[in-house]
This record gives sequence, C-alpha cells and structure tokens, in this order.
Amino acid sequence: MGTTPYDWLDRSLVALHRAHRYREVQAIDGMAGATVQRQGQTLVNFASNDYLGLASDPRLAAAAIAAIETYGTGSTGSRLLSGHRELHRELERAIAALKGTDDAIVFSSGYLANLGAIAALVGTPDLVLGDEYNHSSLKAGGKVSGAAMLDYRHGDIADLKKLLEAHRDRHRRCLITTDSVFSMDGDLCPLPEILNLADTYDAMVLVDEAHGTGVFGPRGAGAVEHLGCASRPLVAVGTLSKALGSLGGYVAGSQPLINFLRNRASGWIYTTGLSPADTAAALAAVQIVQHEPQRRAALWNHVKQVMEQLDLILTKAKAPHLMQRLPSESPIICLEMPSAAAVVAASEQLQRMGLWVAAVRPPTVPTSRLRITLMATHQQVHLDQLLAGLQRVFDEL
Repeated sequence: MGTTPYDWLDRSLVALHRAHRYREVQAIDGMAGATVQRQGQTLVNFASNDYLGLASDPRLAAAAIAAIETYGTGSTGSRLLSGHRELHRELERAIAALKGTDDAIVFSSGYLANLGAIAALVGTPDLVLGDEYNHSSLKAGGKVSGAAMLDYRHGDIADLKKLLEAHRDRHRRCLITTDSVFSMDGDLCPLPEILNLADTYDAMVLVDEAHGTGVFGPRGAGAVEHLGCASRPLVAVGTLSKALGSLGGYVAGSQPLINFLRNRASGWIYTTGLSPADTAAALAAVQIVQHEPQRRAALWNHVKQVMEQLDLILTKAKAPHLMQRLPSESPIICLEMPSAAAVVAASEQLQRMGLWVAAVRPPTVPTSRLRITLMATHQQVHLDQLLAGLQRVFDEL
C-alpha cells in the first residue's frame, strides 16, 4: 500500500538515467556570448543559436530599455484587445521588408507561430505532409489542427511525391511543412523541388526559417532567399530568438494570408502581445542584419574553416566509424557517435577543456551526436581551441 497515481514518475526518471537520456538545465552567469561563465568556469560557447552574436549587442539592449521606458514591461493584453503597440507594426513591416513579402504577423514565440499558422490553415478535412525531421512545433501544429498527418522520409522528394499521389485527392486542402535548416543536422530542405510538387498537386507550403533568418541569403533574409525561392508563394515562419537575438516568432507572406491569420490564428488572438522590450530588440536586430553583412561573412568563414579542419582530422582518425560528421550546409555541425553514453562522455570531456558543446540524444534525434554551433563573434583562438579539443576526443576514442 501507500502507492499513489504519481509513483510512475519516479520509475520513469530512473529509466531516463539508465538510458543516459536524463536532462538538466545549466545556468549561465551573466551575459551570453562567444564565451560564457557557468558554475565558475569560463567556457567557449559552441552550444548557442545566437549565430550573429546579437543577443549581447548593446544596441539591442539600448532599444529594449528605451521601449520599456516608453511602453512599460508588458503589453498587458492580446493584440486585438489592449496589447497592440505601434512598435509591433514597425517590427512586422521590417520583417516583411527583409523577407520580401506583403506583410508579416508577430507571435509571442516561434513555437506559437507554427502552431497558430498550421491550425488556422488546415482542419479535419485536410492533409499535412511533413518532413520526418521537422521541428516539434511543426508536428504539434498538425496535431492541433485535426488534419490527417503523414511524414515523408527526410529530404526525400520521391517519397513526398508518392504520398501526394496516393492521398492528395482525398482531402480538401493540403499543407506541406518543412524546416528550411534542420536544427539537429544542419542540412537544408530541397525547397525548389518541394514547391514544384506543391504546384503540381495544388498544395500549400509552410517553411520554418528558425535557423535560416539572418544567416542565409545575400540580404540575410534566410534559406528561402538562398535557395532562390523568395518570389514563390509560400508561408514563411520563423523565430526572433536565434540570429535575431530576442524572443518571439513571426509569419510572413501575402496580404490575404496575414489578414486571415489575424482573424483565425488562436495562438495570436488569445495570447498577450510580445513584450515591448523583445519587440524593440528584434527590430534593432533586423536593421543590423540588413546593414552589417560582414557579420554573416565572418560566420561563413568560420563554418568553412571548421568543416575543412574537422574533415581532415576525421580522415586521419584511427577509428573513423566511432565519430562521423553528418552532412551540413549551415553553421550547425553535428558529429555522430555510437551511443548516448559516448556522446555524454565526450561533451563532459570537452567541458573540462573549457568548451561547451551540446550532447544531443534520442528521442530528440534518431542517433546520438555532438552538436556544434558557430557564431560570427567567435575568434580564431576559439576555433583553434575547439579543433584541438575534438582532436583529443578522437584520439582517446
């Protein structure tokens, strides 16, 4: 006796520990950047999505402080009631200009943007076809919508076509969803081919640019621009919390799309508007992205150097099968390892050498890996330290 309906929680936690899948938060002391302070240790930060180093840029902080002094700390209500500020529209117009779309709508998080957009665009008579490696928010949006959901094999256009041929004519509307940059692998979606199939089968396409905005394209507009698809109709979703160094999400697209979402996206209608500070910081970041292309240039120089040196190290490794670099076309570089225990041990070893490299394990990803993310603000000494640390890990494997 003495059991409760909650006893299963303890057993589940024990199972997580045994499988090396237990996770804990780790607090950073002070400001995040290319280096961070954590538990009294200085670490070179290769675990951040702050690709351009804007989260600690004083111009974003100054914009946020000025917004607080003008508007206060909170928006106090949903945008359709009392929460709307002109600052929100300034940000939406700036995002639309960056993306080359008619308009944009800002949500309180990127997760809500995906949830709200998908659930508004499709319902129970409809079909959602998603890449199997899509972000959790894309999958959750499909579930919330009530539409039929099918996954196609990662980046596999032939499989997507097969599903469209078999299922499209059974449904009222069809929505194809994909990340532009896959956050746990670093590769890009085959967007031109997806859009061609969408044209053939009368389907909409929603692209999550969370890891593309600010990083890809000659103007920093994202992977849609980089892949030559900026002029094609689609639903572009993204976040303000990665390369833009703030918080929130957005959808950019045609005027009818944005007007529709303002009236039908529950994740926007029933949520307090983005805070003035976050809105102002994101607006400052969009302006910096447009006016400082040298940040992207520095980031891509780092990517090229690290990938070339890593491949050289792996080529000379005594047991190359124990660690392999997954294909990547982005600042996200993943090194696949044979087990969750091995990747946790490697991450801990790197930490002892002053390097913060994330250990990513199932069920987040199908195979365990070290996930390295590069920033424009990393210095050459940081890259050298990373490569030396990885060389030592390889040698000990």
